[in-house]
Amino acid sequence: MFSIEHEFDSTVVTLVDEGEGPLQEDVIVNGFEECITVEQYDPRTDRVNMITFSMSQMRDLAASLSLPEGVYSLKDKGS
Repeated sequence: MFSIEHEFDSTVVTLVDEGEGPLQEDVIVNGFEECITVEQYDPRTDRVNMITFSMSQMRDLAASLSLPEGVYSLKDKGS
């Protein structure tokens, strides 16, 4: 299950783990104009871990999900 909310300066997607356990904590994805952050609470450390992706890194990640093993370099459509 997931939810999408539009905030003042970002779009927030929350991914909720469902089904048979063990279940993971919710993953919160914040889409800003200049970057994407991914957050998840870690109950072992009682902290929220955050990773920040540039828009270029996020495009590469999205493209990589449908490609076979290898090394790639994406080019802008205008290039």
